[in-house]
Amino acid sequence: MNPLINPPDIAVALHYDGKTAPRVTASGRGKVAGQIIEAARQHEVPLHTDPALVEVLARVPLQTEIPRELYVAIAEVLAFAYYLSGKKPAEPSSPVSAQPSVPSGTGR
Repeated sequence: MNPLINPPDIAVALHYDGKTAPRVTASGRGKVAGQIIEAARQHEVPLHTDPALVEVLARVPLQTEIPRELYVAIAEVLAFAYYLSGKKPAEPSSPVSAQPSVPSGTGR
């Protein structure tokens, strides 16, 4: 889970398993947003602030993959999360079977 936040009233969490597109796993405003942010902090999940992106993601139904139009923006969020955590995607064994390896629980 990697929440995108727009303090103080909205938060969205994404999950990315490296096999399918990231999906929205939590979304809320007000108190719920605060709970999403607090859960992320308790689990040391990086937080990223992008008001425009979080507003769009808040409209995506829960457990739904993000729209293709957001792939680049979310890739930047994932890169940010990797950078902060000091992790790198696994090197692919061959160009044909290249699948990024992303730890469970990371996303936007």
